[in-house]
Amino acid sequence: MSQTPAISSFRRIVVKVGSSLLVDQTAGGLKREWLEGLAEDIADLHKDGRDVLVVSSGAIALGRAVLGLPRGPLKLEEAQGAAAVGQIALARAWSEVLGARFMTAGQVLVTLQDTEERRRYLNARSTIDKLIEWRAVPVVNENDTVATSEIRYGDNDRLAARVATMMSADLLVLLSDIDGLYDKPPAPGNDARLVPVVSRITAEIEAMAGISASELSRGGMLTKIEAGKIATTAGTHMVIASGRVDHPLKRIAEGAPCTWFLTPANPVTARKKWIAGSLEPRGAIHIDAGAVRALRGGASLLPAGVTKIEGAFGRGDAVVVRGPDGAEIGRGLVAYDADDAEKIRGRSSADVLSILGFTGRTEMIHRDDLALANE
Repeated sequence: MSQTPAISSFRRIVVKVGSSLLVDQTAGGLKREWLEGLAEDIADLHKDGRDVLVVSSGAIALGRAVLGLPRGPLKLEEAQGAAAVGQIALARAWSEVLGARFMTAGQVLVTLQDTEERRRYLNARSTIDKLIEWRAVPVVNENDTVATSEIRYGDNDRLAARVATMMSADLLVLLSDIDGLYDKPPAPGNDARLVPVVSRITAEIEAMAGISASELSRGGMLTKIEAGKIATTAGTHMVIASGRVDHPLKRIAEGAPCTWFLTPANPVTARKKWIAGSLEPRGAIHIDAGAVRALRGGASLLPAGVTKIEGAFGRGDAVVVRGPDGAEIGRGLVAYDADDAEKIRGRSSADVLSILGFTGRTEMIHRDDLALANE
């Protein structure tokens, strides 16, 4: 892409907000007026039919202010305690500013394991999917109250990238205390130049990343480049822009200085490529001719079209889908354990509750989780 895209052209947008933007470093309180402006920007996108998700830092910083803790590094248990206090204040703030603009906020706390372990990944994705279906705005944060130094992300830039890829967002916005990537760390008197577009993250681009000067931020430009790798590999465009302005999303739309990281892929094709070539199948699902036609027509795989289950797979595992002659039709992520899949195969989706005793997915494999052969 030779030109930068318009923010209004994206279907699903993840906005990451850092602690240094939300919290007044001197007074220690929330920057309420700035947050109100961001909420208005989100409301404009939301009213226009866009899905908007927020990844918000600030729990530890706000908790520190409420508790009156001194500035400086905190021990792990102190940071966890501060997060427990601050998370309440942070969730309330987002609920109030979004609610005032007729949007419902839904809090989602995650850890690294929630996006790395398949079952927890699926649970997190299903929860956020349901919030989006209800037209709520998911507000996601790392669960600092239980995350340890061994399992935590360490910064919300990479967390935001993981959330964006998990939810098949086509744009990730990293609001920062700097307006983008410079060819060298900007400093008074030097000739550092903003890089407006990055079409591919190379070693040269990585070398441009400097070190964050913000005391409240755990990430710097290096972590933003890492986030860019995660996002663009999964087909998600990313933009780094200044959050130290009023209405930062509106400013991006108006052409404010920023850095776009572009990808030639899109989230759906990138995800299907990953399913088709990067995951080891744990079993197979055989389907009838009618189901084969439905899948090739763009439908999901329903239990009614399944004729045979092979393997000892778990929910979320990759499986091979085979037609009546045994030929591979495609590969997908299955929504049921093998035992449950066996019980409901050949049955109507409406029968799932009476057979299993719980309401599962309507689909055995959702079309977004299915990569057809030769697709």
